[in-house]
Amino acid sequence: MIRVLVNGAGGRMGAEVVRAVTEADGMTVVAAVDPGHAGEVVAGSVTVAADLFSAIAETAPDVMVDFTHPGVVEAALRTALAAGVHCVVGTTGLADDVIADIAAGAPDDVCLFVAPNFAIGAVLMMRFAAEAARFMPHVEVIELHHDQKADAPSGTALRTARLIAEARSERPDAPGRETEVAEGARGADVRGVTVHSIRLPGLVAHQEVLFGGQSQTLSIRHDSIDRTSFMPGVVLAVREAPKHRGLIVGLEAFMGEQG
Repeated sequence: MIRVLVNGAGGRMGAEVVRAVTEADGMTVVAAVDPGHAGEVVAGSVTVAADLFSAIAETAPDVMVDFTHPGVVEAALRTALAAGVHCVVGTTGLADDVIADIAAGAPDDVCLFVAPNFAIGAVLMMRFAAEAARFMPHVEVIELHHDQKADAPSGTALRTARLIAEARSERPDAPGRETEVAEGARGADVRGVTVHSIRLPGLVAHQEVLFGGQSQTLSIRHDSIDRTSFMPGVVLAVREAPKHRGLIVGLEAFMGEQG
């Protein structure tokens, strides 16, 4: 039985994680932490605690799942890893060098697993985009999220851009920046890939990767219409993280181990 602590349990994603872990075989929620929601009950039966350090000491979790905020996740991860707790991280917005530093300072026998997106379809979208980029290097990314998302571009868009940059053999120009009438109209340049971020109420998490070639276009799109779409990936990561050590990035590292 894998003992799980959910950090950020009072948020929309955290509450879904509590429900998913509670319903999954072979794992149980032993603690839920969120200072802003201390004392509340999530998933019908789990009372939220305020202090992460105390919760770890009192419940001895095997894995911490973190869906918090870029401003607090670093301290939470350092606390959990130092206590020998494997970490599954869905919070985005941390720089790669910060993640690497956290991993370098962790004990050798724990796993720090970070995923920009836990939806299986989103992982496949990124994989397909990297493959397409080998043949169609002209590409832009449009990512759409709810208006409360703390970072832009999204972690999924950043990882998609990196995979495209690594896959394609040339980096074509992205014309139009030099003639922008309004600054930023052409989006952000991420590893040579133009990324546009949209934030609106009513959205959850969506991304389209749009390729252009001679007299043709190719669109690869993924839509999460409900936060439950991320839960199979979270449960998979909770199962697999204790079997590994060190820093692992991307759910695809575990997808081949299903079943």
